[in-house]
Amino acid sequence: MTISMYEASVPVFTARLKALADILSAAEQNALDRKIDPQVFLTSRLAPDMFALTRQVQIATDHAKGAPSRLAGREVPKYEDNEASFADLQARIAKTLDLLATFSAADFDGSDDKMIELKLGQREISMAGMQYLLHLAMPNFYFHVTTAYDILRHNGVPLSKAIFLGSR
Repeated sequence: MTISMYEASVPVFTARLKALADILSAAEQNALDRKIDPQVFLTSRLAPDMFALTRQVQIATDHAKGAPSRLAGREVPKYEDNEASFADLQARIAKTLDLLATFSAADFDGSDDKMIELKLGQREISMAGMQYLLHLAMPNFYFHVTTAYDILRHNGVPLSKAIFLGSR
């Protein structure tokens, strides 16, 4: 049995974004319970040269909307990156989940060999769709979701692997 480009992307992004929404809900509740200003969590980072929680969520959703859009030959939706609260981040995730729900498996026909062209910083790259999905988009997506989780754990939010996996 083979796995399709659709199955390797849209359902995976969807499940992980739902788990990320649960993680953020747990963090918001934890801030309330511990009487911590939510901005402490939203602006926290693991190291001075890393992005804060809010930016981690923004970048994760960028990969979740960008990869399927590129693979399906659609314009990548632009988001403003102006989220300043847990509610704003939840709305961004919900908007991304709504977008993901518009894709079908047929949208990805032939995308494994389709050339994807991107600008990364100052350089432009071109790679086949499967290489792009498996070696660039998914690793980056997981990096930013995991870093968001790690920032919150580092700040004492009682999260578990189960919530990360979406099975709690």
